[in-house]
Amino acid sequence: CTHYLFIVVVAVNSTLLTINSGDYIFYTDWAWTSFVVFSIANTLMTVVGAVYYLTFTGVPGTATYYGLIMQVYTWVAKVAWFALGYPVDFIVHPMWIPSCMLLDLAYWATKKNKHSLIFFGGVLVGMSMPLFNMVQLMLIADPLETAFKYPRPTLPPYMTPIEPQVGKFYNSPVALGAGAGAVLACTFAALGCKMNTW
Repeated sequence: CTHYLFIVVVAVNSTLLTINSGDYIFYTDWAWTSFVVFSIANTLMTVVGAVYYLTFTGVPGTATYYGLIMQVYTWVAKVAWFALGYPVDFIVHPMWIPSCMLLDLAYWATKKNKHSLIFFGGVLVGMSMPLFNMVQLMLIADPLETAFKYPRPTLPPYMTPIEPQVGKFYNSPVALGAGAGAVLACTFAALGCKMNTW
């Protein structure tokens, strides 16, 4: 029962993250700041669930399987939002699988050492997720241009596209997201391990 309940939680949360990453945060000049918050949210969703499954089964590869589940759900969410009228380039889905593979690698390379998984795996995921997600963002259409190209009559005032102030908040959202993620992901990984002792 717990297993399937967790799958539902993964489905809902990864879908919500897809909507957030592909919609309102890129309408404003808070895009970079929001990307950092988004990176941490991605790391939390990835690490807690992947470590939980990994330590529950004890089989390296389980984290990648978990990432695959999340990836499929986010693809489904992307298709759903595209069907609702969103331009497909504008809906960005997070890249879960590569970071989950690093988590599996850390677990396998340290001969299933739980503490190594927490420290090494946590740092690897925390540092890699912002990088993978930003690379993907650079490959899609310019969000601000897309926002002007596809205006929505029901767009609330706080989501109205405005010219971004580049560098106003942080010069490198990837570096800040990776730094914060690397620190926090260890705590997230420890929480994932702890879930198996409840």
